[in-house]
Amino acid sequence: MQTQRPRSLNTALRLICFGLALLTAGTAGAQTLAQSAWHETEQTKARLIAAVTGTGAAERLRLGLEFHMQPGWKIYWRSPGDAGLPPKPAWDGSENLKNAAMKWPAPERFSVLGLETLGYKKEVVFPIDLAPVEPGKPVAIKARVPYLTCDDICIPYTANLEMTLPAGPAKPSEFAHLISRFASTVPGDGAGHGLMLADTAALSPGDAAKGEMTISVRAKSETPFSAPDIYLEGPPVLAYSKPHVTFGDQGKEARLDVTVYGIKDLEGGAESLAKATLVATLVDGGRSAERPLTLTPGGLAPAADAPTIIAADATVAEPNLLLFIAFAVLGGLILNLMPCVLPVLSIKVLGVVGHGGGDAAEVRRGFVASALGILASFMVLASGLIALKAAGMTIGWGIQFQQPWFLAAMAVIVFVFACNLFGFFEIRLPERVGDMAANAGGDAGGAHHHTGPMGHFLQGALATLLATPCSAPFLGTAVGFAMARGAVEVYAIFAGLALGLALPYLAVAAMPRLATRLPRPGPWMIRLRQIMGLALLATAVWLLWVIKNILGLPATGGLVAGLAVLGLVLLLAGRGVKAARALTPGAPIAIGVAMILAASVLPSISNAPATGTGAVSLRDGAKETGTATLWQPFDEARIATLVAQGKTVLVDVTADWCITCQVNKRLVLNQGAVHAAISDGRLIAMKADWTRPDPVIAAYLAKFGRYGIPFNAVYGPEAPGGIPLPELLTEDIVTQAVAKAGNVVIAEK
Repeated sequence: MQTQRPRSLNTALRLICFGLALLTAGTAGAQTLAQSAWHETEQTKARLIAAVTGTGAAERLRLGLEFHMQPGWKIYWRSPGDAGLPPKPAWDGSENLKNAAMKWPAPERFSVLGLETLGYKKEVVFPIDLAPVEPGKPVAIKARVPYLTCDDICIPYTANLEMTLPAGPAKPSEFAHLISRFASTVPGDGAGHGLMLADTAALSPGDAAKGEMTISVRAKSETPFSAPDIYLEGPPVLAYSKPHVTFGDQGKEARLDVTVYGIKDLEGGAESLAKATLVATLVDGGRSAERPLTLTPGGLAPAADAPTIIAADATVAEPNLLLFIAFAVLGGLILNLMPCVLPVLSIKVLGVVGHGGGDAAEVRRGFVASALGILASFMVLASGLIALKAAGMTIGWGIQFQQPWFLAAMAVIVFVFACNLFGFFEIRLPERVGDMAANAGGDAGGAHHHTGPMGHFLQGALATLLATPCSAPFLGTAVGFAMARGAVEVYAIFAGLALGLALPYLAVAAMPRLATRLPRPGPWMIRLRQIMGLALLATAVWLLWVIKNILGLPATGGLVAGLAVLGLVLLLAGRGVKAARALTPGAPIAIGVAMILAASVLPSISNAPATGTGAVSLRDGAKETGTATLWQPFDEARIATLVAQGKTVLVDVTADWCITCQVNKRLVLNQGAVHAAISDGRLIAMKADWTRPDPVIAAYLAKFGRYGIPFNAVYGPEAPGGIPLPELLTEDIVTQAVAKAGNVVIAEK
């Protein structure tokens, strides 16, 4: 039997449904009023959209002319180049419309069979600023938009679009974000993108017989250019080539030389061109800048910023990839001497002494395998950085040490390495943990063990990973060049770094007697292995200390407990306990995976304080003066204020995992004349802690073309843009930079 609902309930349900229908109709009406119908063809579709649902009382309203193109088809910019016609709306028939101004997002260049055209593919929205005659009243918009779309052939179309903006509140529509996104790509003065374009360009003779001349424009960027292009607009009879670009100041300065065609067709010829004012649009990836240009006959282009850019008569050299590869090789070689390699010293020592009295061919194979391990690990790092860059994420040298899961993985590997050297286990697993642990010596009886090729390969890979937290002279320059360019440059530079770091291994491979003339491994090797094991155990403790500063003490305590269990299993296995021996093949993997997963999850639930730009730790030696520490939190905006007040500022970009940073603090920044100057206020010290990822610090480093640390800079009235310092500091280096920046003497009294 069916139960009947009370009449009052039925009435209530009807009212609810009626209300929902009204709400839906109102929403649909609002969406309809914020857009026109699509004008659709086989190749394109176009419509008008509005950023608001009503006119409100605004004197200016924002619309958008939206185009979608099928793959391969394009439409054109306001100055299309050698061919093409741009869309040009006519507003005849509109009501309550005073004027409408269409803005042009930065286009891309299309080079086909020697023709240069400028336009858009896939999707574009042209922002339109509309002014009503009577604000607050409805605006009926009619737009007749002729345009040309081209692929292998060109087809002209005309879109007739209509929409009405009603009177009422000017609430953001569903299209507001889309319009704003494309409005942000409309070229401005470039300040927001860190670009500076000179307002004067040089006009020099070209091929007179062909009616050609050359226009040279200078530009400057706060970060290295990636692929700069420039579009010139002037008299319509002229055509402009794709620019030839040369660079200076490590890629932060560019000269763009453009060939101008059609001078013979210009009334007045070259003299007329020299008096013309052109419009230049500079595009570099997602960045752009635009300004009018005045032409000056003869010479090179004037500098974009005369006080800080190269002089007008200087020669600008294009960055030479081979030169930067040479820098990379030298930087990788010097990295062997940096404090960063202290954690891997035992690997290198045992790699040499383990071949004492051995066969030369075996020595050569082992050290070549280690060098290949270094190369492979650098290629993996390069691939990871390229992938992160393509995804729009922050990239830099040694950034893997900002991740707790990576630190936990390294702690497990190094700890197992140390346990093997202590003799906890002597299981021969040529391609597993035992072999990776570099069994170079004998057991208590003096038996001679040899590491297989895979073991040497993994030694090289591990040495690389543990040697990458810090930078070195020349390394920062090479890495900065690579990070600002494409995948080819990144792989080339990292291959150079790998070659430099591997040169000591290759030297032994070339001269095996350096190792074979050492005494044969025997009982003395046990003591050496134990000493080297202590060095690696200290490395594991250092990694756990870095993790503690990120995750906090309780979480790190859990990781320490995991390592203790792992060590106990390996010890019992080495003592012949059957249950432990059965667990040994899988225990390091299982416990290691558990620790890595725990380190990945714990940052999201840890209550440990962040160590970013706003946190200043006293563990680096800063003492309290009143309520503030001597080392202030990094604040880039405040630097300019302090410099304007006549102050001198020292910035230290550091991290707990950067050993060279700690050496700089211990030997220079936290003692002697520099520390005294910070203590008495002659020098303002700011600390930027990059232990954990921080996009603000990453962007700051990129402004100097740096992607790794340590990094220090000194600012003052005489150097408001900052004086970058070398990776390794001395007291003289800092005091001289301070004196140059602010005429402050901090030499010890």
